[in-house]
Amino acid sequence: MKIAFLIHSLEVNSCRYRVLQYIPYLKEQGIDVSVHFYQRKWIGKMKFYNTLNQYDILYVHRKLFPPIEFWTIRKKVPKIIYDFDDAVMYRSSGAQSPHSLSRRMKFSYMMKRVDGVVAGNRFLESEVIPYNQAVEVIPTSIDLSRYHLKEYRSKGDPVTLGWLGSGSTVKYLRSLLPALEKVFLKYPHIQLKIVCDEFPESSKVPLIKKRWSADEEEADLKSFDIGLMPLSNDLWSKGKCGLKILQYFSVGIPAVCTPIGVNRDIVEDGVSGFWAENEDQWEDRLLKIIQEKGSWKEMGLKGRERVERGYSLTVNAPRVLNVLKKVLHSEGR
Repeated sequence: MKIAFLIHSLEVNSCRYRVLQYIPYLKEQGIDVSVHFYQRKWIGKMKFYNTLNQYDILYVHRKLFPPIEFWTIRKKVPKIIYDFDDAVMYRSSGAQSPHSLSRRMKFSYMMKRVDGVVAGNRFLESEVIPYNQAVEVIPTSIDLSRYHLKEYRSKGDPVTLGWLGSGSTVKYLRSLLPALEKVFLKYPHIQLKIVCDEFPESSKVPLIKKRWSADEEEADLKSFDIGLMPLSNDLWSKGKCGLKILQYFSVGIPAVCTPIGVNRDIVEDGVSGFWAENEDQWEDRLLKIIQEKGSWKEMGLKGRERVERGYSLTVNAPRVLNVLKKVLHSEGR
């Protein structure tokens, strides 16, 4: 089996966790794998598209193509799989309207014509089913060999609340600042550590600003006492696949999250963390978990067990391979 993976970049988290980390496993299983990048210019695109007849399957990650371009691709390759972990058929959080005619048109056109779809959660699956029944949910997965449990030692203040993410999601953290400022007034021994390439400002909460580094990611996660994953309640957020929480849990720290989409599936409220839906709940749940310092290790271990059961590379790599085999032997569209 010869597979071409088409992705945005080696550095994009979604590409790393949805595609790149599976490649060593697939190669071990005897699959001929190559990775290619989206081209901006037509000359580069056509140079690659003209090689597609060499492959059994083109595995497209996340990108929605205009119909004429996808029609060109479809003619040149026997089978196509589409993988996505965001609600790409909608506009992102904060847009005046979530609905986009052009996004929906590209999405529906492609879904009707691909041979298989891998969706990151049940909400995304539900968006595919009206157009294509050949869809399987495979959650974003963690290679647990890269993450080791935090060592809990008795320590004094401060309590470090942590958030790790990209500049495109820092807006969710900004929306949480009013609740964090209220928590700080009642418990002034907290600090907020932000690992990102863009940082919000607060004159009331002590901030630690740290630029993300692959080499330092695990150490940064372990420096957190409690992980945060706020979201807004909208269609775009329902497509999120909970990577932050999975990373927090992988090093054994509890999380407080907005129970939107897959967050509700990953975090067991009161067991591995807490749910918070509005500013008052965020203030209440954060104060509660801060004051339950003795339960952090147990809650974090429950989170790690959740990753081991359903969100690990060990569990989901064979599922990706099964999708490839199923599509390879399916009737073409």
